[in-house]
Amino acid sequence: MKTAAIVGGGVIGGGWAARFLLNGWNVRVFDPDPEAKRKIGEVLDNARASLPGLYDMAMPDEGTLTYCDTLAETVKGAKWVQESVPERLELKHKVFAEIQAHLDPEAVIGSSTSGFKPSELQEGAKDPTQILVTHPFNPVYLLPLIELVPGDNHDPRAVAWAKTVLTEIGMFPLEVRKEIDAHIADRFLEAVWREALWLIKDGIATTEEIDEAIRMGFGMRWAQMGLFETYRIAGGEAGMRHFIEQFGPCLSWPWTKLMDVPELTDELIDQIADQSDAQSGMYTIRELERHRDANLVGMMRTLKARDWGAGALLNTHDKVMNQTGGIAERLADVSDLSKPVKTVERAVPIDWTDYNGHMNEARYLQAFGDATDRLMLIVGCTPDYIAEGGSYFTAETHIRHIDEVHAGAKIRVETQVLAGAGKKMHLFHAMYEGDRLLATGEHMLIHVSLETRKASDPAPSVADPLARLATAHADLPRPEGAGAAVGVR
Repeated sequence: MKTAAIVGGGVIGGGWAARFLLNGWNVRVFDPDPEAKRKIGEVLDNARASLPGLYDMAMPDEGTLTYCDTLAETVKGAKWVQESVPERLELKHKVFAEIQAHLDPEAVIGSSTSGFKPSELQEGAKDPTQILVTHPFNPVYLLPLIELVPGDNHDPRAVAWAKTVLTEIGMFPLEVRKEIDAHIADRFLEAVWREALWLIKDGIATTEEIDEAIRMGFGMRWAQMGLFETYRIAGGEAGMRHFIEQFGPCLSWPWTKLMDVPELTDELIDQIADQSDAQSGMYTIRELERHRDANLVGMMRTLKARDWGAGALLNTHDKVMNQTGGIAERLADVSDLSKPVKTVERAVPIDWTDYNGHMNEARYLQAFGDATDRLMLIVGCTPDYIAEGGSYFTAETHIRHIDEVHAGAKIRVETQVLAGAGKKMHLFHAMYEGDRLLATGEHMLIHVSLETRKASDPAPSVADPLARLATAHADLPRPEGAGAAVGVR
């Protein structure tokens, strides 16, 4: 198993630790802060509750987390080192020197710096090409963007390895073609920040009003389409050229004070702090983080359903995890036809829970519906088959809720074919967490012609594999609860 070394365990370092750990890497952490274990533990709790919910495949088994007393112990044998110490160049140079004294020369050192250029970080280094900027965004365990800045003095092998590792743990490495102070994204953030300071100083808006302007409007728009694509659409059918011609003159209008920065006087600092306290002081930082994480999961899962932006990246990562995790897509992939077929394996997302703190009853149906879809795929009722005009419609469903399941639980569904002849497909799904039975779902489906919307016999390409699976399952004991009706025991 690969090992990542995390140097500096603050908010960013803790997020990196969670991202690697939950993607199956062993992680070693070095941070002299006596509170480091507690702080990282709290970040990990948040990550465990949120990150798996982004995916529809089971994530890898969690790696082993080790806290080290020395840098030498931390980095020895590591394939990746992530430096997240405070933004002081002399401190970073000292840390890099000690890391490189003990690090495998083939490994990569990524720096989380939000402002320093690679050339500045590499000054005086034993091997400058080993050091890259890999600037993340908080929370690191959820947001995929990494600004990868190799700089002029770089080793293509190290850059390629960095892209491989970052992609493997579900991130989006954006290679910055030329080094510049604060890279790309933070320059946008700084511009918005400066304008916001002026709006507060001039009494035009409060901290809450500014945040509402972003999160209720263009913030969500930017999240799914970025800047230029958004403006291209704003230009109508004529596109970007029309937009620039129409709105270009605005650049000379007094819409911004970006060329001037307000002095951060005590009065202005107090004004901002007081307004922020009034806006959010009723929540602890941990509570705010949990709200943030749940909202991000919901937004990103919505994007996933549309296969758009960050959601498309999640769908790609799902496919990668399925290739290594093992949910069959064809009957030939099922290792033992005589046993119920594993049709679902995933974590329960935050947005699947209800006011009782456990999985909403509708989500049991969704999980069993996903299991049915997978079984259909296994027996040959593929998207191509459906496009040709044949499919199955569900005629009857009976779900038994046996035990509670909470957000983050790793569930699996095992499916037994009770009947699979003629137009009928009779399935019995059992949902488990480990060995604990959570629920069962019994489903009767009828094959239909999508042209007539009436019952029809399936084509041999589906009927034969389904019959083969039904025959193999005929020797299994009839599941407890099969054929039961509500209220009948």
